[in-house]
Amino acid sequence: MALDRRGFLGGAAALLAAPRVLFAQAATERRFVFVIQRGAADGLNTVVPYAEPNYAALRAGLAIDPASAIKLDGSFALHPALQEFGALYTQGQALCVHAVASPYRDRSHFDGQNVLESGGTSPYQLKDGWLNRLVGLLPRRSKEAIAFAPTVPLALRGSAEVSSYAASALPAASDDLLLRVEQLYAADAQLHALWSAALDARGMAGGQEEGGRRQDPGAVGRMAANFLAQAQGPRVAMIETGGWDTHSAQNPRLAAQLRGLDAMLAALKQGLGEAWNHTVVLVATEFGRTAAANGTGGTDHGTASAALLAGGAVQGGKVLADWPGLATGALHEGRDLRPTLQLDALIATAAAETFGLDRERVAHALFPAGSAVKALPRIVRA
Repeated sequence: MALDRRGFLGGAAALLAAPRVLFAQAATERRFVFVIQRGAADGLNTVVPYAEPNYAALRAGLAIDPASAIKLDGSFALHPALQEFGALYTQGQALCVHAVASPYRDRSHFDGQNVLESGGTSPYQLKDGWLNRLVGLLPRRSKEAIAFAPTVPLALRGSAEVSSYAASALPAASDDLLLRVEQLYAADAQLHALWSAALDARGMAGGQEEGGRRQDPGAVGRMAANFLAQAQGPRVAMIETGGWDTHSAQNPRLAAQLRGLDAMLAALKQGLGEAWNHTVVLVATEFGRTAAANGTGGTDHGTASAALLAGGAVQGGKVLADWPGLATGALHEGRDLRPTLQLDALIATAAAETFGLDRERVAHALFPAGSAVKALPRIVRA
């Protein structure tokens, strides 16, 4: 296969960049970070309805022991792996939204993620993503929006310019090699500009991008913070996490996943410093999991799940839920937690309040194919 100079540059830039972290820039001190949980995260064992009379019977050996969980109120508790998130909740910097779902009601990961990221009401209805459309509503500063990753996820694709950055697991390039490439493209205005942008991104990563640490959630959080904390850095970001599809051996796998998420949030908070006070992090998945445990120590594809918000700008310390219950007659299709809150409404509300925009305008722009989104209580500080 032939590889031209531009192809090489694209590959070289990718080498500079692992975890998929996607950024866009806006004229505001507020930061908005969307963390997607690919694989349908189990909301019932993340935000545990420990007071629900049917929970323990449905989950059997998968049920989280209330004695070890982090109590939020008289109805819900956090999985014990979410220690940092629990501390943020106590400080009023985190909240949980339960029984929430996108408009998607089937059980395909690919289709569910397409609906979640595009903002459509059915799979492949829209070609671009709601996060890109959000960038289009924001005033621009000196640079175009930028994202960093091998590929830009659907949520961030669209007419607003973004780039992608993903740290490499390969050994770091030597200074001599970087100098030689710099000299090679010095006379090419287009390639030199691209190379300079790649080096700028590498510098913003602050050394967190190399050395095979692409699977370390803490390193992902630190790397994202290095970009977001910059005065001229991005204000909108997306972080991809995978591994949430727990059909078997769920308890140890989910605990590891949640510990990783917790570590990433902790690193993000620490790395952002003062900027954390201006930050909103939204964590969501394409759909939830079945209410009952299956026969292999796990759960299967379901419907409603739980979403998490964290950040110094979050008006937290509460659980938002119109709890439908887990009695057989209350379940969606007799097997799943029934959705009672719209994920679209949560996203639109969080985005609008983060950037001081009109909620209805944001909802129409981000979810043009949907019905009017229902109002939610305020979730971001004014």
